Amino acid sequence: MNEIERVAAIEEIKQAKACYFRGVDTSDGDLVRSILAEDCVLDYRGCCTDPKSGQDFLPAMNVVMRGAASWLSDGLARAGIVSVHQGHTCEITFTSETTADVTWSMTDRLFMPPGAPFSCMTGYGHYHETYEKTGGRWKIKTLRISRLRVEAT
Repeated sequence: MNEIERVAAIEEIKQAKACYFRGVDTSDGDLVRSILAEDCVLDYRGCCTDPKSGQDFLPAMNVVMRGAASWLSDGLARAGIVSVHQGHTCEITFTSETTADVTWSMTDRLFMPPGAPFSCMTGYGHYHETYEKTGGRWKIKTLRISRLRVEAT
């Protein structure tokens, strides 16, 4: 991969992640599925657990999704949750011409429906992902979230 191809790949990966965040926050399942590899593995276990206290604020989120088709169009919205994801900086390491390891720093806020035990959960941490270029496009192959802090108010 030459330097121009590398810079183009970095931008494509950033655009794919932006689509993931927008798709999740707007409940656009088609958009999210469009940037997932067909055989992806999305591991959300522990994604709402504060590492210091050990409290899991949303145990129902402890799932592993396998395959792009497993993504639900409106999972959070159906539960009455409004999410706001913000991706910050990323570290991208190409492991081949068509694969990359990526770590994104992130903050997310989940606004809960009336009657929930808390009104808002804010999480800070990292997405750890692998990407694969298939069909000329960079797609998310694997995903897991690690947390630095999770708090609910």
